Order: sequence, then structure tokens, then C-alpha cells
Amino acid sequence: MKNLASMMKQAQQMQAKMQEMQARLDATLVEGAAGAGMVKVTLTGKGDLKRLAIDPSLMVADEREVLEDLIVAAHADAKAKVEAMMAEEMQKATSGLNIPGMGGGGLGGFKLPF
Repeated sequence: MKNLASMMKQAQQMQAKMQEMQARLDATLVEGAAGAGMVKVTLTGKGDLKRLAIDPSLMVADEREVLEDLIVAAHADAKAKVEAMMAEEMQKATSGLNIPGMGGGGLGGFKLPF
């Protein structure tokens, strides 16, 4: 029974840390760039697109495909930064928790849906 109570306490601690982490991620803005900063994309820590900035020199009809590619590249850059930040936040949130099957703490390779 003592082991079950300890597991329940750890689960409650983890839930509180996860809620704090989600709030921090939602409030954090991450910028990705492409084309030497000519296209910038800003995402929240949860991956929601908040802003797109395009250098006026790219607003040329003949350069449409270049612009489209730069937007995709800037988004990929921002998304990679968000994923790295999420992994770091997850490690902070789960450090010190001894969850069975997780190799002494943390969530191992679990991927969250946000």
C-alpha cells in the first residue's frame, strides 16, 4: 500500500508540473527564419502560428515559388526549435520522478500530442 501511495503522489506531482509546462509553452514565442531572415515565422511553444513576416523584396510575381519555399523552410526552423524546447521542458517536468519502466525517471521516448 505504501508503494501505491508513493506512486499516486508522484503522479499528482507530475500532473502539476505538466500543467505548469503547458502554460509556459503556450506563453512562449519561438521564431524561425529562412533566406537570411527574409522570411520569419513565429510559433507558440505549442506550435500555433502567430506571425509571418516577409521582406518586401520577395513580393515579386516571378519569385512566388522562392517565397513559398522560404515560408516552408522558416516554419520548419521554428518547429524544430519548438520541439527542442518541448523536450527540454519535458525533461525538467519529469526530472526526479521515479516512474516504473522509465529507467529511473522521466518519460523516456513518450511523445505528447501538443
